[in-house]
Amino acid sequence: MDSPESSLGPSIWAVSDGRAGNAAQVRAVINALSETRRWLQIGHISGQGHRSEPITLTPRAPWTWLPGASWPSPRGALPAAQREILSSPWPTVWVAAGRRSAPFTASVRDWSGGRTLSVQILDPKTDPEQFDLVVVPEHDALSGPNVIRTTGSPTHFSEDMIEEAGQAFADLADERGKSAVVILGGDSKAHKFTREAADTLIARLETLANQGWRLRITCSRRTPVQVVGEMRSFADRVGARFWASERDGPNPYLAWLLYSDVAIVTEDSANMLSDAAWHGLPIHIVRLSGQAPKFDRLHQSLIDRECARWFEGQLEQWDYAPLREAGRVADAIIEKLLERYPQPAMDQSSDQTKTVAPDWL
Repeated sequence: MDSPESSLGPSIWAVSDGRAGNAAQVRAVINALSETRRWLQIGHISGQGHRSEPITLTPRAPWTWLPGASWPSPRGALPAAQREILSSPWPTVWVAAGRRSAPFTASVRDWSGGRTLSVQILDPKTDPEQFDLVVVPEHDALSGPNVIRTTGSPTHFSEDMIEEAGQAFADLADERGKSAVVILGGDSKAHKFTREAADTLIARLETLANQGWRLRITCSRRTPVQVVGEMRSFADRVGARFWASERDGPNPYLAWLLYSDVAIVTEDSANMLSDAAWHGLPIHIVRLSGQAPKFDRLHQSLIDRECARWFEGQLEQWDYAPLREAGRVADAIIEKLLERYPQPAMDQSSDQTKTVAPDWL
């Protein structure tokens, strides 16, 4: 049950339109913010309206036909059950992603009397000054004094997540060295995973398998059914590991990122590319059919940061600083919060040589 007041620290609402990629970016920022070393900096803040579950908002036509800045009453765009969610007590921090969530992010500052810190991830397609922070990838080319530009998408894996995955798939630790995780996306507005692209990739993967590379192939929700079938058959033929859904067992995605030496990732997903970059894996980008200028800029930004190279059939290994953009966003949120809620002074001991923890810990 939601509590109007709590000693848990600041309250945070995680908001999206339900799209998996948008929800993942919100989750990444909040996970980074909730890490102990960060949470201790803001734990003195007494939040209200705590919610343990993310919020999905699905505005309807005719509102969705209009730019978000033109919506006359954002609440009216929602089904009745969702309108009830948007009521006081308001959170300390609101983190949302996706263009259709932006009108609500802009409005929550007014609804809360300016007390809620509003954070919008991805280009809201409206004036950034309507938000406290706007987080966009560099390839969107949006700028402003309150805009944080990231290389790729904010992504984050907590220590608990990593430990759990490492223990669940501990056998993979013995398979380091010439191990490659192959992360397959699929069809999108900009790209198509065509039969030709699949055939080219399979031929190259077969060459790598013959060279002794251990392949771990995982598919996404968008991977075409035909491609999934072909990749499954290929994996069976060369002895590669394969995962497409729960029928293949527990999801090994994080463990494969953790225990692989290189990554092969299709070009269509900023999130998947960023996941591999978070782990510092040398990324080999697989070309699909189609392109879009913003994805061209994304790929080039990863190449410029030495995170990635185009996949031409051979695998290389190199080092670079892992890309931890969700953490950078979380630090910016903390900075904003501490401007509003300064930390209480530490009590000093009588001899002035020791300090004790503040009473809010």
